[in-house]
Amino acid sequence: MALDPESADLRGVADSVARECRAYLTTVTEVGAGSNPDAAIPLLLLAVSDVLAVGARLGAIVDVVPSERYEPDVGPDPDVDPLRVALGRVLEGVDEYAEVVDPVLGGEVATATLSGDLVAVAGALVQGLRHYDRGHVLEALWWWQFSYLSSWGERASSVLRTLQTLLAHLRLDVEDDVAAEAEYDALHP
Repeated sequence: MALDPESADLRGVADSVARECRAYLTTVTEVGAGSNPDAAIPLLLLAVSDVLAVGARLGAIVDVVPSERYEPDVGPDPDVDPLRVALGRVLEGVDEYAEVVDPVLGGEVATATLSGDLVAVAGALVQGLRHYDRGHVLEALWWWQFSYLSSWGERASSVLRTLQTLLAHLRLDVEDDVAAEAEYDALHP
């Protein structure tokens, strides 16, 4: 589908979003493969941060509306369950977390999983990529923007906070004697 001049300005945005989506998918797939378990939390933190930055740009632009009022069929949804299972194995022991369901409308707390939320984000990004790769740039942008505002932005934000908290615990929670020794060593070179 050809883009009109106004929509042509959105091509650069779509290209950027597609690149970040692919980078996110590559990272979560590699983490799920368990190739570098010691770096899993930092790598996921970076990937989620980057994709949330793209999502923020999508949320900040005016609503993208494709010329057609229906979503072209891009075939069956990909099976992302193996990725969820793989990430669940890598994140075993820290996968489950508590979150506030809607911080604006109430304080209800629910349980979520990092693996489930990371894969929910992946699924939404893949759907947009499927449109983008078929040349449906406006449809892809519409999907990424809509799904960012309705689902994956919230999921990714919860994951980001949880990953940052996990990283802080991993780096800062040390025995008092270890902390005292490190402090002494730092003050007395």
